[in-house]
Amino acid sequence: MPPSAKRLRTLPADLPCEAIMDSVADGVFTVDLDWTVTSFNRAAAQITGVPPGEAIGHKCRDVFHSSICDGDCALGACLASGGTLTNRSIYIIRADGTRLPVSISAAPLKDRAGHVIGGVETFRDLSALQLMRKELEGLHSLEDIRTRSRALVRILDILPQIAESGATVLLLGESGTGKELFARAIHNLSPRRQKPFVAVNCGALPAELLESELFGYKAGAFTDARKDKPGRFRAASGGTLFLDEIGDLPLPLQVKLLRALQERIIEPLGATAAEPVDVRVVAATNRDLSRMVAEGAFRQDLFYRLNVVELHLPPLRERPEDIPLLTEHFVARRACLSGKAIDGVSAAVLQLFMRHPFPGNVRELENIIEYAFILCPQGLIEPWHLPDSLKPAGGAAQAPSAGPRTLEAIRLAAVREALARNRNRKIAACRELGISRDTLRRLLARHGLK
Repeated sequence: MPPSAKRLRTLPADLPCEAIMDSVADGVFTVDLDWTVTSFNRAAAQITGVPPGEAIGHKCRDVFHSSICDGDCALGACLASGGTLTNRSIYIIRADGTRLPVSISAAPLKDRAGHVIGGVETFRDLSALQLMRKELEGLHSLEDIRTRSRALVRILDILPQIAESGATVLLLGESGTGKELFARAIHNLSPRRQKPFVAVNCGALPAELLESELFGYKAGAFTDARKDKPGRFRAASGGTLFLDEIGDLPLPLQVKLLRALQERIIEPLGATAAEPVDVRVVAATNRDLSRMVAEGAFRQDLFYRLNVVELHLPPLRERPEDIPLLTEHFVARRACLSGKAIDGVSAAVLQLFMRHPFPGNVRELENIIEYAFILCPQGLIEPWHLPDSLKPAGGAAQAPSAGPRTLEAIRLAAVREALARNRNRKIAACRELGISRDTLRRLLARHGLK
């Protein structure tokens, strides 16, 4: 008898099916012919954020809210055809309301007599893989913008229409508010998404270099110009040119930029004729352009040409409701990239974040999390893992007497406070927190609250 057969015979005959399923890293669930969930393994609960007790006995569409629940069900297709499906990429909605990319496989579920009694589906979390792909390719989309701020939600609601229009966009906001992220989102939502996205920081180069960087030059235009250089306008042909820190653009270059926007032509240094260009411009600045126009430091005609669509991005201190959300996002992102088993931040750290003015805005918060990952070995990030500028006054930070709390506990506290502020009106509390009523109900049910 081969050794493998001997090993198989040593397995206990009464090994529970649940124990086997819970040892699988992929999410697995089964449904009956009425689409009611009949089993839900541990990985399925971890990936979806839905405990097995809240999934079993409910319709699968009420558990997953996936992108294929309305008319394109994978399990439904398998049951209808009798075949199987493997590695189909879709989105599901987690219990906390976030969209999660997953890869699914499905097949009919049969009894011993061969009769179909339901279906089985496995799914794998693709968020880490998708994050790595975005890091390598520099891709950004609307889903990368995380917010519960009403001001930013209003912008996100109209961003697809703005992107589709092709209009010039002016992004206003302090340094670190994510202006380039919004510019990339506009590009990736636009008909130009297949063409280049080119970013230029107008404040990082002296005027004489910036002109050749933007518009290019011809061979012989100046000493050492041995061959043509196309410039950023030409590099972004058919796509989007992002002009960051547009308020730092010198007045002579403002004239050339105005002509490029009005007439869709550029004149490289040393050129004898203008050249046509097809580029959409998205500009950004942390300066008050209206005031600069009044002071004569910025051309009024260029300001109005850039200001076709104006979007104000509020600083992080004006949207504190985003701090826990962004903290959780940056921790999860850094955990994927570093491989460290860090679950979140402690309640003491979150309290420090909520009191901090964040002059560097979202970029500062992301840098703080990256710094904390260097010092934190695992578990929760504590105050002593933070930069000195955030540590409490009076020496080294000590562990909070109440003990660390998970993000689940922080969510529960936020829900309780929102309900108290809104006199237990659930719809108002959900609107304030930016969550659905189902998410609120599941969170309270997990903690035995009504």
